Amino acid sequence: MKSIPNYISFSRIFFSLVLILVKPLCLTFYVIYIVCGLSDILDGFIATKTLTTSTLGAKLDSIADMIMIGVLLFILYPIINPSPKIIIWVISIAIVRFASMATAMEKYRTFASLHTYANKITGIVLFIFPLMLPYVRTNVLMYMLCAIASVSAIEDLIIQLTSSQLNLNKQSIFRK
Repeated sequence: MKSIPNYISFSRIFFSLVLILVKPLCLTFYVIYIVCGLSDILDGFIATKTLTTSTLGAKLDSIADMIMIGVLLFILYPIINPSPKIIIWVISIAIVRFASMATAMEKYRTFASLHTYANKITGIVLFIFPLMLPYVRTNVLMYMLCAIASVSAIEDLIIQLTSSQLNLNKQSIFRK
């Protein structure tokens, strides 16, 4: 029972990689994509409910998220054709994220990606993004996503810079 959430996270990695082989934005893509999203919800839910949360599981969940985001960027980039402003914004967000991870690596000697409310909201908005592409202008979606991702990345970095100990489940800079 203890490793079921980890197996679910591994399945997200596998299915994220399978997305590379599927035609973007077709029915098969959306089915696999939704399975990935459900696995992201289920792994944490099951781990919490069965009291099997672990540092390994939290790291695995973060790695699975990063792989899924990387795959989505690879697949959707040619479709959304972002403006240079958006590209610079996304690169800036990535730099802040890497600075946060580097800070954690330096301070705590481990990979760390926090599970803050802002990061969860960013994940939800990122998940909804491909589902909304047929219905909302791409630029509007990109600006919304980048704004939310910027706030969560900055919060993550502030927490890593100001914390004396690593707490992967820190909810916000506004909560102890």
